[in-house]
Amino acid sequence: MRDLPPRVGHTFPRDAPVKEGGSHPHTPGTPTPTSGSMGRTYLDMEPESLRRSQLSSMNSLDSPMSPSRPKSPWGKFDPYDSAEDQDKEYIGFATLPNQVHRKSVKKGFAFTLMVAGESGLGKSTLVNSLFLTDLYKDRKVLNAEERISQTVQITKHTVSIEEKGVKLRLTIVDTPGFGDAVNNTDSWKEVEDYIDQQFEQYFRDESGLNRKNIQDNCVHCCLYFISPYGHGLRPLDIEFMRALHGKVNIVPVLAKADSLTPAEVKRKKQKIQEEIEQFGIHIYQFPDCDSDEEDEFKRHDRELKESIPFAVIGSNVLFETKGRRFRGRMYPWGVVEVENPAHSDFLKLRNMLVRTHMQDLKDVTRETHYENYRAQCIQNMTRMVVMEKKRSLYSRIRESASELPMPLAPVDSGTERLIWEKDEELRRMQEVLQRIQEQMELAHKDGF
Repeated sequence: MRDLPPRVGHTFPRDAPVKEGGSHPHTPGTPTPTSGSMGRTYLDMEPESLRRSQLSSMNSLDSPMSPSRPKSPWGKFDPYDSAEDQDKEYIGFATLPNQVHRKSVKKGFAFTLMVAGESGLGKSTLVNSLFLTDLYKDRKVLNAEERISQTVQITKHTVSIEEKGVKLRLTIVDTPGFGDAVNNTDSWKEVEDYIDQQFEQYFRDESGLNRKNIQDNCVHCCLYFISPYGHGLRPLDIEFMRALHGKVNIVPVLAKADSLTPAEVKRKKQKIQEEIEQFGIHIYQFPDCDSDEEDEFKRHDRELKESIPFAVIGSNVLFETKGRRFRGRMYPWGVVEVENPAHSDFLKLRNMLVRTHMQDLKDVTRETHYENYRAQCIQNMTRMVVMEKKRSLYSRIRESASELPMPLAPVDSGTERLIWEKDEELRRMQEVLQRIQEQMELAHKDGF
């Protein structure tokens, strides 16, 4: 390859230094052999670098290459970290989910779960089994005589759980005393008032000045425990769910499923599903799968919908057989495993609550139940303002009517016109009564 001519305007020194071991001065454009690359001078490297840059510029005209990307801060979660993406140009907004994920993990999550049902159905045991914790250490079990006069109470248990660097603030709302009294009329009123109070507090915080750190204490899900004894739903179950299905996500649970045979569980589920549809009860509806979802996800979603109500078993006792540890219940005929899908729907319920539908439960609470409450509050506030304006208008009309000699023109509205006519009639009657009273007084004086 021939030497390229020097660039225009570039000059070389006339008296070039002589290298060690050589007697001839260095001629520009002529390579000088050296024992190592470190021995080259600036003049030796200049033509070579010039030639290399010109060759690379000519190559860049034929096949442009993307600049090398900096090291990604997302590591293995970088969506562009693949072999086929190295030579492509991207803007970079595909990392937005990573940014949301990092911010959410840093902030933490909150979830409020309510458990309702009569005593003795295993609500506390199931909650401890679901979240691997003991929330009822100091619980006092009442006897039958004490439960007769007991009223429905609301108790809260809050615990912070951390798993794989993700923090969850879990709040369990229990309803001791529900369904235990002899007369259970309106026994769900305390539960309904509590849910409304949480909505009201969130509405006040959202309407306030400091909206940066609003704490969401709304009830996101209500596990309603149905007794396994009987032929279906009791009247109390129907009234409770019909009263609260517009305020909270209700998930029916068939308690103590180990007291029923598999055939009885199947018949019981079918009967409860029919009665839920018959009485117009709106329980939590699982979102429909998109057409592009994987078959495994669609199968899992179909199994969840068919499992309503979830037939569950709870236990905090650990057993060990053949090197395997599990939680279960011991009976003379064998051991019932809590997390065995063949024995109960415990795993399906836990996966639904935590792994697959926790965020959807929060979204439905926020976008449906809370928005309905908020719209109702705004409507009531607007109605109160309108009534107050009308009340002030009527008071001004009465004051002006007593001062004006001529009656006021009736208002266009039919209701306001009727009120105005009644006021005029009352005013005329008062004038007539006043004249009669004056005449009676004059007659009384003339008689004496």
